[in-house]
Amino acid sequence: MVIPIIPAQLSIFKDARDYQILCLALFLVLGVAMRDWSLQPAIVATAIITALGSQGLCSWLMSHNSSSNQLQTISPAEFNWHSPLITALGLSLLLRTDHIATMALAASIAIASKFFFKVNDKHFFNPANLGIIAALTLTNDAWVSPGQWGDEIWYGLIFMGAGGMVLKRVGRWDTTGMFLASYALLEAVRNLYLGWTWDVWAHRMMSGSLLLFALFMVTDPRSIPNARPARLLWALAIAVLTFVLRNHFYLSTAVFWALFALAPLTIMLDKLWESPRFEWKQFRRVELSSTR
Repeated sequence: MVIPIIPAQLSIFKDARDYQILCLALFLVLGVAMRDWSLQPAIVATAIITALGSQGLCSWLMSHNSSSNQLQTISPAEFNWHSPLITALGLSLLLRTDHIATMALAASIAIASKFFFKVNDKHFFNPANLGIIAALTLTNDAWVSPGQWGDEIWYGLIFMGAGGMVLKRVGRWDTTGMFLASYALLEAVRNLYLGWTWDVWAHRMMSGSLLLFALFMVTDPRSIPNARPARLLWALAIAVLTFVLRNHFYLSTAVFWALFALAPLTIMLDKLWESPRFEWKQFRRVELSSTR
């Protein structure tokens, strides 16, 4: 008897990024439906279209053959649509603006950064994070709402469950764990020093935006350090800088500024700890058979 198994080419989720796209899209729907976000569909569409278009344009430009001075064509099968879609969904979840041009600016800068801010063929800025920083600094109509998810515990459980599913396939739980543990410890020490009740600490740690950042942004395997010791040190540094910016400079967007400021540190850490560069891999389902 032969037991057919769905072959790889028919599998829906053949790439770890497929899970990430599904999670981010569901979070977006959840935010609009349950949190009453005033999110304009045109703004989300702008983020997606601009990100995909920028990816295609930059890929086409970068395919220039220096020896022949000719531009090579890129087939649809070679087009990397996962990365720009993830970036667009991340921008839609975290960045707020009432103007289409502002979101288009953020998305285009985010995607372009992957092609122009590179060392040894590796980009070191997280695209969505850089897009957010660009919109905040270059325009007057962009903002981030860290408290948009509230502090309900069930949102945190959803994020941890969905994020865990993605990180299990990517293998970057160590980075999230170090960042959250370090930041939680710093906030706990401050909480004790000020004599506050622990519900204040819980309120800070259960921020939906903080968890989204820890699970889906600070763990981007293509822009963070390659080696585990380097990733742990890098995550610790981001946690410390986030703590300082939030509690001493009262910056509500501290996590994004910390990641932006320390992104170039990846270059040095990759030189100190050499390790193979992360590559996205597709999951293959093997066809099995049994006879009797």
